[in-house]
Amino acid sequence: KGFEPNKDVVKESQKSTNIELTTDPFTASENADVVAADTFSSIHNLDKKRLQKFMPKYQINDKLMKSAKKDAIFLHCLPAKRGQEVTSSVIDGPQSVVWDEAENRLHTQKALLAALIRA
Repeated sequence: KGFEPNKDVVKESQKSTNIELTTDPFTASENADVVAADTFSSIHNLDKKRLQKFMPKYQINDKLMKSAKKDAIFLHCLPAKRGQEVTSSVIDGPQSVVWDEAENRLHTQKALLAALIRA
């Protein structure tokens, strides 16, 4: 509770697409092509005790990845807190493409800067 997306954003999004919200990570990742995570510490004003209770349920681990498609990939915007948000076996595993994601972000940022400088 307390981590739900903004209701107005969800309502607006539902006008053009089908969005299903769940708090169960296994339901969310079932037969998924991509399992993506974010850095929990980026959630502003989050009580550390509350975060410690929250994180284990949503940790990306081997069991959760097995609920996704066999060829699913794992994404994380980095930095990742190993052992908290994601296990080392997932982030360093064969399904992880986090380093490619980081490299792509770098090239996107460079292209954006180049476009802004030319503007």
